Amino acid sequence: MTEVTVPARSEKLTAVKGMNDVLPPDSAAVEWFEAKVRALMARYAYRNIRTPIVERTPLFIRGLGEVTDIVEKEMYCFEDRLNGDPLTLRPEATAGVVRAALEHNMLYDGGKRLYYVGPMFRHERPQKGRYRQFDQIGAEALGFSGAEVDAELILMACALWDEVGLTDVRLELNSLGQPHERLQHRKALIAYFEQHTSVLDEDARRRLQSNPLRILDTKNPTMQAMVENAPKLMDYLGEASLAHFQSLTRILDANGIPYRINPRLVRGMDYYNLTVFEFTTDRLGSQGTVCAGGRYDYLFEQLGGKAAPAVGWALGVDRVLELVKSSGGVAAGPVPDAFAIVTDVSAMPVVLSCLQTLRKVGISVQMQPSSGEAMGSMKSQFKRADSSGARYALIFGADELAAGQVTVKALRDPAAAQSAQPLNDIASWAGSLQSAA
Repeated sequence: MTEVTVPARSEKLTAVKGMNDVLPPDSAAVEWFEAKVRALMARYAYRNIRTPIVERTPLFIRGLGEVTDIVEKEMYCFEDRLNGDPLTLRPEATAGVVRAALEHNMLYDGGKRLYYVGPMFRHERPQKGRYRQFDQIGAEALGFSGAEVDAELILMACALWDEVGLTDVRLELNSLGQPHERLQHRKALIAYFEQHTSVLDEDARRRLQSNPLRILDTKNPTMQAMVENAPKLMDYLGEASLAHFQSLTRILDANGIPYRINPRLVRGMDYYNLTVFEFTTDRLGSQGTVCAGGRYDYLFEQLGGKAAPAVGWALGVDRVLELVKSSGGVAAGPVPDAFAIVTDVSAMPVVLSCLQTLRKVGISVQMQPSSGEAMGSMKSQFKRADSSGARYALIFGADELAAGQVTVKALRDPAAAQSAQPLNDIASWAGSLQSAA
């Protein structure tokens, strides 16, 4: 068993580098975005799937490709201390979704439309929009081979941008064709790059024989001109692959979706074929990809199952929210409808009974707890009520309680008159606390 060094009690414990706490009010923005996503997925008839955060390491080696950056450099791998199994914190969710579909025979009665929300883990250099633990949302359509499903997923992503107010994301498309077409293109790429070895950087030379397609995705400025003139995969596609791509573009054209065909778009995982796409922006610096995906018709077989077509996309929540925030589009965090002002701690049984009744009928209420012996001053409680964003104050003073009432005071409308409301008939006036929502 590996020995673990325990820090001294006096040493301050902090989060793992690149794995960040999400605190209010930022957590409210995440909840707001996820609610938008869940409502959208329901309209497109996609159903939620939840797979484990930890999977067996071979799932990703076989699924993503042994020479991909994720497998070679970025996965968090460890050995189960009890049985020695090689395990990995999931770096992406598609392989796990397909594993679950195979394990539970999900396609026995036809295709499935699924979506997921959850954390992924990659050991990368932390920077804005790229963290070692990051939330990802994805949609996967399993068991459907038609280009109309590729289009459906792209249209759904475009609808999400409309929902959250994003206008400056661009769609880039490409087709990777089928394996035999990529093989011919691969041979041509290797021959071309071998003629320009003096321009290749160390990473490109390492990939030349193992994964030359990834060289097309280089960010090295000294290689751009050479890569731009490399053989185009589109020129090696057969009739069926071209027809699939043309069917997709016709649907996008009919729906008024602008796009750019990018012959250098290859994606980072080996499981893709035919359609690949990315939504990009210039507003996030080097982390310009907001949402990406494509078709992966051979992944089921790679993972030991019966062949089944599939297509999907994934987006990074952090990156999308950065864009939405800069556009002023993120909704404010939830605020209570009312804030309880209590003058005497002995009134707590009556006060909490009233607040519980309000909450049961859908009114959100906040209260400043006592210090044990006494409540804070009225001034300090009103100050907290104002900073909470509540629309009303509920004043439980001695005179009000003696009369079986509570005073309702509007906090956001100085001209509104305060009123006394009965405690024995809360349902009759509770709805008015939401009238200014």
